[in-house]
Amino acid sequence: MPKIKSPNNNKLIVSLVAVLIFPIMLFVNPTDNPAAENPRESPVVMAVKKVSPVVVNISSEFEVRKRSNPFSGFGMDPSFENFFNDFFDPGFNRRYKRSSLGSGVIIDGKRGFILTNQHVILKSKTITVGLKDGREFKAQIVGADPDSDLAVLRISSPKPLPDITMGDSSNLMIGETVIAIGNPFGFSNTVTTGVISATNRSVRTDDMVYHDFIQTDASINPGNSGGPLLNINGELIGINTAIYAKAQGIGFAIPINTAKRIVSDLIRYGEVIPAWIGITVQDIDADLARYLKASSIRGVLVKKAEKSGPASKAGIRDGDIILSFKNRDITSEKDFHRAMIAHSAGEKIDITIWRNGKIKTVSVKTSIFPKELALDLAYELLGISVENLSAKNRYKYKAMAKQGVLISNLNRQSYLANIGARPGDVIRQIDDMTIKNIKDFEKAIIKNRLKKSLVIVLQRGNQLYNIPVKL
Repeated sequence: MPKIKSPNNNKLIVSLVAVLIFPIMLFVNPTDNPAAENPRESPVVMAVKKVSPVVVNISSEFEVRKRSNPFSGFGMDPSFENFFNDFFDPGFNRRYKRSSLGSGVIIDGKRGFILTNQHVILKSKTITVGLKDGREFKAQIVGADPDSDLAVLRISSPKPLPDITMGDSSNLMIGETVIAIGNPFGFSNTVTTGVISATNRSVRTDDMVYHDFIQTDASINPGNSGGPLLNINGELIGINTAIYAKAQGIGFAIPINTAKRIVSDLIRYGEVIPAWIGITVQDIDADLARYLKASSIRGVLVKKAEKSGPASKAGIRDGDIILSFKNRDITSEKDFHRAMIAHSAGEKIDITIWRNGKIKTVSVKTSIFPKELALDLAYELLGISVENLSAKNRYKYKAMAKQGVLISNLNRQSYLANIGARPGDVIRQIDDMTIKNIKDFEKAIIKNRLKKSLVIVLQRGNQLYNIPVKL
């Protein structure tokens, strides 16, 4: 009996599926698929679309007084121009308004808070914020911090504004894609891309050093300052702040985790409040390590723990060696101060210490430096005691200053005494802070206590002296 071949079941199924699907395909629009609709919409494009509305243009105006000589510009010898300047000053002063362009990013749309660089709004008389949609607002300065080069502005809008999603700068990867948006040279919402070239970079300017910067090769130009550095998800990971003038493709940004703490203080207090735990530390050299029987230990020695300070209350003593600060290794006094700057008052921090061959971790709650200790600290750091200016001590020392604090006593071994400062001299300024009275002086000492050096403006008679002092 002949065998009958059975049909190929696989071929039959494929044919039936094709027959069923073909009529359906006739009614499907291929553009209904998002990927098919715009295959060029890369993650970078999507991130830029998401963030562009929250990037703002900042312009500020300030007055610059310039002495004018009506005889200048006629080919006159400069010495003669200077001679005539003496006659026409100040009668021929002119006022010029200059505008500086920078960028910013809206971090709180409901309250209208904008984050930017401090140098963008420095010396500003009026500040205007421009949005991508063309709206403009007058802005007020909420707070500014020259030490971090960050500032917070506020604008008032009848409706809530869009704001940015905060990222995390603690887990950045070298080589990951980043996006910079800003207003270089006034070209609004300019987008550049690149990668993270390095983290934890230190950047030196004319008068100070900034630490823990993000380095990127995304093109950053004048006007980008204050604008956002984004990850590929469109999250804020840094604030663009500097370019390296000697090279191309090297830009720097402040990590957003650093900025968050500073922003919180600026919004709450109008300034950054340094955290305090009540200890002073020093580096450990080879001789000291042998004396402490800690040759294999790397850390910093607790030179003094204030009895009333948070560290002392948590169990830290003179002679302990600090190994780590909230999981951050501490190998030098510089490391310790950088770690302290990264935290706000009121935080709980785990500090790992070495004592007599044993390692343990204690939890310390940071606090605000007590004002009542400021004058004692001033004597410890500068070797001086001060008083408010009064009619009595003005007469006694023939002081001509109208404001400031008067030096009433000096430690003979102090730097200020060695360079010739004496009782009766008046302190008018400490770094960028004007000193009008004891309260200002205390505030300046507390703020600058962790610095390695500062500049004091001293007045004697009618002369002002700028004195750099190492702490």
